[in-house]
Amino acid sequence: MENFSKIVFKYRSYTPIPFLIVMVFLAEPTIYTMVGGFAIILIGEFFRLWGVTIAGSETRTTGDVGGTYLVVTGPFAYVRNPLYLGNILIYFGVGIMSMALFPYLQIGALLFFYVQYRIIIKGEEDFLEKKFGEEYIHFRSKVPRLIPSLKKYSNTKLEQPPFNFAAGLRSERRTLQAISLVTFLIIIIYVVNF
Repeated sequence: MENFSKIVFKYRSYTPIPFLIVMVFLAEPTIYTMVGGFAIILIGEFFRLWGVTIAGSETRTTGDVGGTYLVVTGPFAYVRNPLYLGNILIYFGVGIMSMALFPYLQIGALLFFYVQYRIIIKGEEDFLEKKFGEEYIHFRSKVPRLIPSLKKYSNTKLEQPPFNFAAGLRSERRTLQAISLVTFLIIIIYVVNF
């Protein structure tokens, strides 16, 4: 199972492509679905950008699972995997914008990404438990995996990476470009079909 988790982790950036292609080519957007879907995308990108401004470019690796810090500040104080939560919301938002094969494609994509991220998260959790031991076990017991808590986790004993908005924005460049492209294409489809 550990090797499977590593493979899924390595190729996680490519798995959305088939869903996005179908969502664009079979799009049947309305003004309401575009506004609602885009709002969901913005919430997802908020979690992603907030996460990378804290965790840094280590979140972009496609090699082995790793990490310098046990990050417990920023969005990580509310949800252990804010970037994966952000991704799920972004894909779901695109699905709502496009209304392609609604609701089957959206539900299928949600289930697919939930399962994919559960597999990846299991490998990451094993790594973090080995590296950080009791500190991680305590953090894991207090902070939910994918659904944010309203209660903030705090551990001032752990060294944390510095907040760096500029580096986070640079790290998010590809994601922001992809969101912009897909949004633009769906808007064009709406205008042409209007």
